[in-house]
Amino acid sequence: MLPPSKGDFVSLALGESGSYTNSKQWRRQSCWRKWKQLSRLQRSLILFTLMLLLVCGIVTSPTLIAHWRDGALGDNTDDGEQPFVLDLKNEYKFILPEPPSERKGFRRRGPPVLQSRSQSKTNASEEGKPVVSWRGGVIDKGQISDTDIKEEEIQEESRLEAVREAFRHAWKGYKDFAWGHDELKPISKSYGEWFGLGLTLIDALDTMWILGLKDEFAEAREWVATELSFDKNVDVNLFESTIRILGGLLSTYHLTGDSIFLEKAKDIGSRLMPAFNTPSKIPYSDVNIGKGTAHPPRWTSDSTVAEVTSVQLEFRELSRLTGDPKYKLAVMEVMNQVHKLDGKNDGLVPMFINTNNGQFTHQGIYTLGARADSYYEYLLKQWIQGGKKENDLLEDYLQAMEGVKKNLLKKSNPLGLTFVGELSHGHLSPKMDHLVCFLPGTLALGAHHGLPADHMELAKQLIETCYQMYAQMETGLSPEIVHFNMHEGSKQDVDVKIADRHNLLRPETVESLFYLYRFTKDKKYQRWGWEILQSFNKYTRVSTGGYTSINNVRDPAYPNPRDKMESFFLGETLKYFYLLFSEDTDLISLDKYVFNTEAHPLPVWPESNKE
Repeated sequence: MLPPSKGDFVSLALGESGSYTNSKQWRRQSCWRKWKQLSRLQRSLILFTLMLLLVCGIVTSPTLIAHWRDGALGDNTDDGEQPFVLDLKNEYKFILPEPPSERKGFRRRGPPVLQSRSQSKTNASEEGKPVVSWRGGVIDKGQISDTDIKEEEIQEESRLEAVREAFRHAWKGYKDFAWGHDELKPISKSYGEWFGLGLTLIDALDTMWILGLKDEFAEAREWVATELSFDKNVDVNLFESTIRILGGLLSTYHLTGDSIFLEKAKDIGSRLMPAFNTPSKIPYSDVNIGKGTAHPPRWTSDSTVAEVTSVQLEFRELSRLTGDPKYKLAVMEVMNQVHKLDGKNDGLVPMFINTNNGQFTHQGIYTLGARADSYYEYLLKQWIQGGKKENDLLEDYLQAMEGVKKNLLKKSNPLGLTFVGELSHGHLSPKMDHLVCFLPGTLALGAHHGLPADHMELAKQLIETCYQMYAQMETGLSPEIVHFNMHEGSKQDVDVKIADRHNLLRPETVESLFYLYRFTKDKKYQRWGWEILQSFNKYTRVSTGGYTSINNVRDPAYPNPRDKMESFFLGETLKYFYLLFSEDTDLISLDKYVFNTEAHPLPVWPESNKE
């Protein structure tokens, strides 16, 4: 048979499938002819558009982003059931361990007990009983059964054990890579020095005792007894050394009765005294504890008001224990001078004070954030420590709180969150440091000790705001600073500038949650704290040991670790978590102890010492 000529046609009956194949082939040929008919410019524009769409699709894919960022791999599911794992060049990982409460059937997010109850009482709404909501709706006490009580007991112990486990993990990193040094760098598996005095170890002593970690405490106590020496040619910051080292040693002495801690406290306390040898008796910021000399920072003769007025609890207690009045006289001279100074605005103080003339400087700026915060805290706490006898301290505190309400309190939009702004030469800035979240706890403490009841109401409003600073962030962790929206029509309450998105593992919100729970017994404060603890575990825990501060609380895929665990994470944050979850009100009773600004409990003076 001759092959068909070029002009012949061959028809094959292949049924429907064959017709479909021929049809597809015809359409492809038709499309190709149309493509060839386009001009070169038209074809180029179409190809460019397709490439642009492809690139945009890749760039906006969260999974591919996670792979591109230095090999970071993230699994951050919305329901929180899968752990987040961050592996950068196989050097370190963040891993969320399975919390004890989840092993007992509780979910990671939300209030575990309330969810359990609602699941076991599915017909509650049908019977007209209150429906429990995530935001802490009221439960009829008649609904609480013996099973519910047992669940709460299990939940309490599981949460306390979760804090102990977090401490052990942080301590492991410190012990393995930074033993005897100031701070752990958990990612590089190394350490950082500030003063070279074992800050993290000393800061953590009373936390270990409170958490019942006897083995860890014993090895730390041995280091203090055999290795800790203050006979060093080193400059230290008066404020930081007082609240962390002197406060930590005094607190541990009171909790344990071990005289080694008192002896070390006497040593560092006497070495810090040269700071008060100034023309005005307002102390210098820095002391060389080996040479016995002191000086202001190189760039100014000013000290910050918070620093010079937040060493009083510790030095007053040192005088009481030693019988030497010089410590108390030095620090109370500072308070007496500040009490009389002009330049206050309705009790609010400027941020700086000159060590030569004893006057406020940089006047016109008023904040409850950095450089001023603990001044207000220590007014109240000194009054409590001394048996509520020092009326000047109480007067200054009450006047300042009225000044806060008059000048700094505002509400955000759209939720109407109450926040504390900053006043700068008559202009209010809606800026609020995370540090300001000490205030709800301080207000609640004052109300507990008989101050006006509206202080407690304000405390409840402000702790809601501080919680929202966590809850509204993608990682569930608060940034260092937020700005609140006050304009009508705002879509969200909180704005965070790029430079303020870091989280340093700070304790202030957890501290205030502890106070509010102790005084109100409202379970929502424990639930909020549990959320925050799990967010710390999810985004800041380093697998080889320790926790790290992070640079970006708004990026759960890559929070950008800073490779530093501040000593206050062990000294304050984990301690306040433990106290928040404990139902034992005698565990550091707030009628018998007052916490310094580094969370070291010091005793309220007995009647014989009250003046």
